Amino acid sequence: MRTIVWFAYFWVILLRYIPILHRVKKLDQAGKTAERDQLVEQSVAKWARSLLKVAGVQVEISGKENVPDGPAVFVGNHQGNFDIPILLASLDHAYGFVAKIETQKIPLIRSWMKYLHCVFVDRENPRQAVGAIGEAARMVQEGYSVILFPEGTRSRGNQMREFQSGGLRIAAKSQAPVVPVVINGSYQVMEAHGFWIHPAKVRLTILPPISVESMGREEQKQLSVLLHDTIEWELSRQLDK
Repeated sequence: MRTIVWFAYFWVILLRYIPILHRVKKLDQAGKTAERDQLVEQSVAKWARSLLKVAGVQVEISGKENVPDGPAVFVGNHQGNFDIPILLASLDHAYGFVAKIETQKIPLIRSWMKYLHCVFVDRENPRQAVGAIGEAARMVQEGYSVILFPEGTRSRGNQMREFQSGGLRIAAKSQAPVVPVVINGSYQVMEAHGFWIHPAKVRLTILPPISVESMGREEQKQLSVLLHDTIEWELSRQLDK
């Protein structure tokens, strides 16, 4: 029953947000960028928190003091479908993220993602993927943070997949700090039960940022390994308690 109620709520709340989306479009057309971004952030964060509440998800957050004042590239492990609303609801700002190009087909969602400064990557088109990484780096340079899941797909459990290095070029190109984020338990909301949503407690840990400005080319090539091992170590430490 919870799953049915959640999906019904998901679409009902999106429909109720249509007037706000129209306001966002008008602000964008008027060139009122700051007002547009503020309205988008507030609306998306509120929407994400409501989705977690209906699903029965409780998030314990630690390490917020590690979030840089300026733009950054947030890199996290990817356990389940609820990772995105968890991050959108838990961070101080609702940041854009690197997403599969297929998400552009979802009505209403694609419009919000556009104004949230998300970047869409087509894995089957290497040229488009390279262009998307460049676009994301430019957005970070313009002051917009981005969220990245280098595993590429959900692990559906505590075991992490290997990190792909492609998306991390955003940090190298923008020279923005990289913030490792550890997600512990989000797969318990849905993936552990097939398609059915269950209440769960999730632990979100924000680790100290890593600077890429002083890194040489070889060090940057090893950034994916460093981030993977850093996040995996913290996740293992939490699970051993």
